Formats: sequence, C-alpha cells, structure tokens
Amino acid sequence: MEMVVSNLQQQRTLTEQLRREAAVKRVPVSQAIKDIIKYIQEHEPDDCLLVGFSSQRVNPFREKTPCSVL
Repeated sequence: MEMVVSNLQQQRTLTEQLRREAAVKRVPVSQAIKDIIKYIQEHEPDDCLLVGFSSQRVNPFREKTPCSVL
C-alpha cells in the first residue's frame, strides 16, 4: 500500500512540475539571440576580459604576495 501511495505522490509531483514548465513563457530562438547580443553589447564596457582592469588592486587574478620559506 505504501508503494502505491509513494508512486501516486511521485506522479503528482511530476505533473505539477510539468504544469509549471508548460506555463513558462516561450521566446523564439531568433529573439533570444538578439536579446543576448544586445545585453553583451550594453555590458561590454564593464567586461574586464575585454577592457582589462582599471588597476592591479581590483584584479582578482593578480599574483599574490609570494610565500617566503624560513
């Protein structure tokens, strides 16, 4: 009996998930690509990989102070 209840609960959970996914607003791929390109172009000045860092202090990848072995 527990197996039937467990299976029923799993099916209800799956059905709820599928209903949520079906309710998600769909966007055509062509529109999504345009939106992505627009976002990238708008945020290009802030992209440190393209324009570099304003100073070494803000660079999280800079070489840290070397370790000294005593």
